[in-house]
Amino acid sequence: MHTDPINTHPASPPHLLLDLPTWAGRELERLPARLPTLEARMAAVLHFARRNVREESGGPFAAGVFERDSGRVLVIGVNRVVPLNCSSAHAEIMALSLAQRQLGVYDLGGPGLPAHQLVVNWSPCAMCFGAVLWSGVRSLVIAGAGPELEDITGFDEGPMPPLWRQELANRGIELTEDILRQEALADFRQFARDQPLIYNARQGG
Repeated sequence: MHTDPINTHPASPPHLLLDLPTWAGRELERLPARLPTLEARMAAVLHFARRNVREESGGPFAAGVFERDSGRVLVIGVNRVVPLNCSSAHAEIMALSLAQRQLGVYDLGGPGLPAHQLVVNWSPCAMCFGAVLWSGVRSLVIAGAGPELEDITGFDEGPMPPLWRQELANRGIELTEDILRQEALADFRQFARDQPLIYNARQGG
């Protein structure tokens, strides 16, 4: 009678690895240690988003975590949904998670920490909005908000709370909008012209 051999070496537990593309690590090393202005921080985020599309390493989105007051750069994350086969690997999730890992905290607004800021090349989707609320950042800076992103690209950003700006304020997260807005919109138009893969799930249907 055939019997299966006893496995004396237990299998490794399931695990999840979400990483940035190799080029992003090199780009981070080239950045100044501090970016003092909001425009400089957004320009860096837009550069990462463009490079992500050009390298075919994810979608046209990037997000950076900075020390709000000093401008110190912690990390800039990019969208990694398609290459990592992970629907939650949005740029904001990548950036916030990598910053938390770097600092060894789950709360970027915890005791003894400087105020941290998230800079994104458009307003967060429904999922990433929740991530912003729970992350501990004290400041959110976006290139813009509104229907233009969905109209231009066809991405489904999900059902945002109608009073999302007030929800940020209720939690002490300051919001700054329209930093390099036209540059961000131009990038989305270029992305749409290239006819790339648009990875929506059911689009609410």
